[in-house]
Amino acid sequence: MNIQDLEPYIVFKFFKEILNIPRPSKKEGKIINYLLNFAKEYNLQAKTDKTGNVLISKPATAGNENLPTIVLQSHIDMVCEKNSDVIFDFENDAIQAYIDGNWVKAKGTTLGADCGIGMAAELAILASDDIEHGNLECLFTVDEETGLTGASELEPNFFTGKILLNLDSEDEGEIFIGCAGGRNTIGKIAYTETATPENVVAFRIDVKGLKGGHSGDDINKGLACANKVLNRLLYPFFDDIEINKFDGGNLHNAIAREAHAVIVISTDKVDEFKKHVEKFEKDVRYEYRSTEPNMAISLTETEKPKTVIDGKAKFSLMNCLYACPHGVLAMSREIPNFVETSTNLASVKMDDKYITVATSQRSAVNTSKDDACACVASCFKLINAEIIQSDGYPGWIPNPNSPILDIAQKVYEETFNKKPLVKAVHAGLECGLFLEKYPELDMISFGPTLRGVHSPDECLDIASTQKFWMLLINILKEIR
Repeated sequence: MNIQDLEPYIVFKFFKEILNIPRPSKKEGKIINYLLNFAKEYNLQAKTDKTGNVLISKPATAGNENLPTIVLQSHIDMVCEKNSDVIFDFENDAIQAYIDGNWVKAKGTTLGADCGIGMAAELAILASDDIEHGNLECLFTVDEETGLTGASELEPNFFTGKILLNLDSEDEGEIFIGCAGGRNTIGKIAYTETATPENVVAFRIDVKGLKGGHSGDDINKGLACANKVLNRLLYPFFDDIEINKFDGGNLHNAIAREAHAVIVISTDKVDEFKKHVEKFEKDVRYEYRSTEPNMAISLTETEKPKTVIDGKAKFSLMNCLYACPHGVLAMSREIPNFVETSTNLASVKMDDKYITVATSQRSAVNTSKDDACACVASCFKLINAEIIQSDGYPGWIPNPNSPILDIAQKVYEETFNKKPLVKAVHAGLECGLFLEKYPELDMISFGPTLRGVHSPDECLDIASTQKFWMLLINILKEIR
């Protein structure tokens, strides 16, 4: 079966079309053009703002003209992650999706169901002529994944509806009414190149096979951070190695799945180092035996590089990576099993002047978010690194008395004969930013089940997509 033949047919038809269109964050021109051409094809009004956000409006079905206007919202960009052995150009290539049992997956890359399936549902509603609804405004925002730019720079009065359904959640059967705020902290370690010493052997060390995942949704699942694992492996031989390269992770909102380093070590320490790597792999695999069963560490002798980073930069990098926190910092005292505050040691990248260590902090409590940022920044200050911190984005404070929540709960129970879970999510959603600009908004967020988001393991549950679609169209019918 082809993806476009799955049920609900109209949703997967548009999802397949979306998969064919490159849409990296900050490079959404092709998908914007697709949306505008879609509006023309279906004779719908469409407009964009200066940031690139798109709004497509559809009149109410007959007899529903006086019902409240509903805003359906999803973001149009996707996280672009791939396995290191996969050749793929996210700016030009179509996602290679396939069906594996009850899941839709991609071949070696992120799938982009976050938030492509939300987009597809919006387009399916806009294209349908047999779904009852009031006036609709479908909002498609840009650059959610790397900066929430579309939401933060949304123009005033761009839409008129007072009820917003965000279609960017990842657990069917759960309705979200709040989310964490976030902020990024980056440390830049200056370095110089020095000549590689004599009587050394060069090795490349790779940490691979980790699950990675969403730095909000998955931060409490006991997953390994490849940057931490690699640095921990090297640290006992701090005095015996020199570093030519250290590279790990990619995106601030993804847990690092892969990392590698090129190092040199004195000839007389080679055998000891090999034994250390072999033992370390066994030990760390045992530690993560239940959460990272595919972790692999390889040691490969390689050509000796001409230069290594200077000793001060090596000291700063290795001690900073060890000291910098990663993972859950605090659990909520009010909401059972809810992560309140966390930090993600996202990536380590080198150019010809700096080693850049990127991290991201999240919290449902703004003061705790600032405290986490200060904690990470202090690690960078101790090594005199240049520190860059983003302005961040606000959390979405839950409103348990939300009228649209009452409707959604009622509809879910009537449709599926069970109650949905009502939750807040540790991931960042655009809703907090919308609320700043449109304080009268009544919002909820829901979606089908996704797993492995922000990693090449991302997959979409087909059966949950059918339930997501039924819930959406039934909520639209119920709003009065």
